[in-house]
Amino acid sequence: MEIVLSTADITTVSVDAVVNAAHHALRGGGGVDGAIHRAGGPEILAELIERYPNGARTGEAAWTTAGALPASYVIHVVGPNYTAGQRDPALLESCYRTALRIADELGARTLALPAVSAGIYGWPAQSAADIAVRTLRETATEVLTATFCLLDPRLYKAFQNATAAGE
Repeated sequence: MEIVLSTADITTVSVDAVVNAAHHALRGGGGVDGAIHRAGGPEILAELIERYPNGARTGEAAWTTAGALPASYVIHVVGPNYTAGQRDPALLESCYRTALRIADELGARTLALPAVSAGIYGWPAQSAADIAVRTLRETATEVLTATFCLLDPRLYKAFQNATAAGE
């Protein structure tokens, strides 16, 4: 799999599936989650309410169609809230592994991803990048390209370090 780093807005990238850093209720929110819901339109929320009435647990994922986004699907992963004490790296790894499994089930070969849990949930940038890149590299998948959309220069640098470390 090719891992690409980008400063593009995740809601504008033309891919098979966008990965969303979602709240466990799967009802939209702030940050990346809010941006994806605003850009994708109300169809995403309606589908989440219908298909996932109880939300999802930390480390798990759900999927919907992508509404008005330039993608076919949104894979909603529930990242751990580091600030609230959810600090087990296995939970963050699970987000990426589960997103890849769902992408394979949907036939998605290109993904756009955020730095899950590294925003308002407070996961340290370098640790989040290292876990994300390592998990993507070590997980068997049919995904060909994973593009991390990193608007924050601190996160972009962390992902540069993570991708360089494994080359």
